[in-house]
Amino acid sequence: MGLFLRQLLAGRDFATADAFASGMANFVYLLGDDVTRECVVVDPAWDIQGVLDCVDRLDMTLTGALVTHYHPDHIGGEIFGHAISGLAELLALRPVPIHANNLESEGVRLVAGLSETDIVGHAGGDNIFIGGVPLTFLHTPGHTPGSQCFLAGTSLVSGDTLFIGGCGRVDLPGGDPEQMYYSLTRVLAKLPDDTMLYPGHDYAAKPVSTIRDERRENPYMRIESLADWLRMMGRT
Repeated sequence: MGLFLRQLLAGRDFATADAFASGMANFVYLLGDDVTRECVVVDPAWDIQGVLDCVDRLDMTLTGALVTHYHPDHIGGEIFGHAISGLAELLALRPVPIHANNLESEGVRLVAGLSETDIVGHAGGDNIFIGGVPLTFLHTPGHTPGSQCFLAGTSLVSGDTLFIGGCGRVDLPGGDPEQMYYSLTRVLAKLPDDTMLYPGHDYAAKPVSTIRDERRENPYMRIESLADWLRMMGRT
């Protein structure tokens, strides 16, 4: 029994006719069990039917949705006057549990237009099983208070916390540069070297990296002190 993982890109694998979605370059992920053919979807947005078509073509059964954070380009809602389909549309087509961090649940509910009973709250360190595959929730605040990453085996889906060569913004509402520093240096940087990194956006020359490479090459992972980090962020 092994991990099933598919990286889907807005504008290429779904939302192919949506120029705004293509420009935002969101990744959506399918994580699951390659034997039982059960999977969850991470950050479904932009073209829910298109994402579900990918699930069906791969002969998978959707059992849940995971939320990295509450921004509309990841869960649906409105951004820059543009309405984005997301979790509400997903539930109308495939009613599955929505897994969010406890600190993010209210934001997810309001932004995506859900009810409280739609959301299963989690804390960092919680685990679920997708079929027989264990998945761990890592609380990584900084981009938003309840941002979280998902670790399945040696694969990390990092949302907007860690990008290839960068990290998420900390100047939006709920952003916190000090928390981001600790999320990067005390949580993600402590993962094994061979951990594969799957980010929330296609912002780099390659779609996948490793924690080893990010520790070596990502300037945001190489800052040695909080004071230096805050200076780089313009906060001192």
